Amino acid sequence: MRRAALSIALLAACSAPPAPPAPVEAPSARPPAEPSAPLASASAAAPAAAAASAAPPEAPPGMLWVPGGTFTMGADKGGQDDERPAHPVTLRGFFLDETEVTNEAYGRCVDAGKCRPHDPKSAAVNKLGEDRLYRKPRQPISAVSWDDAVAYCAFVGKRLPTEAEWERAARGDDGRRFPWGDEPPTHERAVFSEGPTAEVGSRPAGRGPYGHLDLAGNVWEWVADPYDPYAYRRPGAAEGKPGSCDEILEAQNELRREGRRGFTGTNPIPTECERVLRGGAFNYDGPGLRASNRVHHAARYRLVMSGFRCANDGPEAGPGAPPKDRPEAGPSPSP
Repeated sequence: MRRAALSIALLAACSAPPAPPAPVEAPSARPPAEPSAPLASASAAAPAAAAASAAPPEAPPGMLWVPGGTFTMGADKGGQDDERPAHPVTLRGFFLDETEVTNEAYGRCVDAGKCRPHDPKSAAVNKLGEDRLYRKPRQPISAVSWDDAVAYCAFVGKRLPTEAEWERAARGDDGRRFPWGDEPPTHERAVFSEGPTAEVGSRPAGRGPYGHLDLAGNVWEWVADPYDPYAYRRPGAAEGKPGSCDEILEAQNELRREGRRGFTGTNPIPTECERVLRGGAFNYDGPGLRASNRVHHAARYRLVMSGFRCANDGPEAGPGAPPKDRPEAGPSPSP
């Protein structure tokens, strides 16, 4: 499936969308992104090499360390225009959950009254079977909104990863196309073009460069950032920072006035500040699992193909703190 297919399912599954759903469009062919040559200079790469050689801090249970440094984000060939240009991004080190958050773990937040239950109607509405097929304890939680993901991560003293952090964890220092490398996806490496979801960590051959599992496939993963089609050309691009909501709305209006396509695939240009999802899902195609692929939807949407994992800063920042110089956007209204 392509981005259009994701959009159709997302719009259908929103419990109470603010506007009528967009017309169904046929999926268009989307070539896989080609790996880009690393853009970091020798001097810029030095911090990455130093970070990689240093002993990693002790990770909290269920998390793995992603070393700080400079990596290549985006791609110059293939994919969509919102993946371009490939550019160096420098981040500090952080912890990231080894797997996507499970039904079992999320259920503890619901039982504590800090998270709302998932939407049990999403699977049927999207013609992806019955909800029970997605609810084994070790399957990833899905049919939850961005706001639900934020609430869960706060419940466990963590936060959502930024878009740049997610891609750093998936691509490492070598600009790989997929978390495991440049080889095409296989069902031994990722859960895609099949259903329902699989238990987290069931495809160990697909481990990312720092050991994380299911960064490609199984469920799309909400990340912290608002979706900015021009993020990679902003002044803050080298730090992985998107524009403000006002700047994003201006960019979307410009794309709409010019009748531009490609920044959001065949999806309609958004009319609000939406949130980014990364990594592909069980019902998505293989080429779309590339680590540079960006999709987006309103924060309130709860889709059976969307879940999340949490992040945390390194020991110098303290648990649950947002990355330096990145203000947290307020939650979007939920149905």
